[in-house]
Amino acid sequence: MKKIDITKYKADFMQKIAFDFKQWMSPAIRDYYSLFLKNAHQNREQLLSWVKEYSVLENGRSVKVAQKPIQVSSEARELFLCLQTRIGEEVHVGEWLTITQDRVDQFAHVTEDHQWLHNDVERAEKESPFKTTIAHGFLTLSLLPHLTDSVDASRPAYPNAKMTVNYGLNQVRFPYPVKTGSVIRAHSRLIKVSPIKRGLEIEKEISVEIQGTRRPGCVAVSVVRVYF
Repeated sequence: MKKIDITKYKADFMQKIAFDFKQWMSPAIRDYYSLFLKNAHQNREQLLSWVKEYSVLENGRSVKVAQKPIQVSSEARELFLCLQTRIGEEVHVGEWLTITQDRVDQFAHVTEDHQWLHNDVERAEKESPFKTTIAHGFLTLSLLPHLTDSVDASRPAYPNAKMTVNYGLNQVRFPYPVKTGSVIRAHSRLIKVSPIKRGLEIEKEISVEIQGTRRPGCVAVSVVRVYF
């Protein structure tokens, strides 16, 4: 195994351990742990910025290299300053949504994923450990825009922005299955805001709550880019 592969494996392994450990914590301890990670992350950013500034070696010594500052509009700057005060906070709780068998069947038809755990009600009642069908993990994931009110044109999250783009996901886990008939909603916590060219990059941890169940059905870190 190449050295770079070993390093990546260790990083992924440690990230998984940290995630599982966090899910095991009680809510109160989890808040303290999140605050600790936030402070550690801020110090890490300071260190990385120093490394970037002194990234050139000359005669064996680090030489400071001038970095071009990112120019942002007044609207982006105002939003950035506002969001910085809310890092670590829960910024949105969505409405409840019932996951019906019809919705699961339609998703199976679109994705060609017809496993009996999702679509065969009679077999699931007899053989599944959950005694019922369950939603596809990717169905839950695909509902995040709706669950977080990100696609409601009448209530845009960033009304002054010219365009908002789903840039992807940094991490996705499905800690507990969403049984058919379950009622779910999403909780969004702001974890990072970074200036980019012509806008901001915003990261949120989204946790999908299952009514009556302690563990979430999905936890994902969403990355959105807002352009002005």
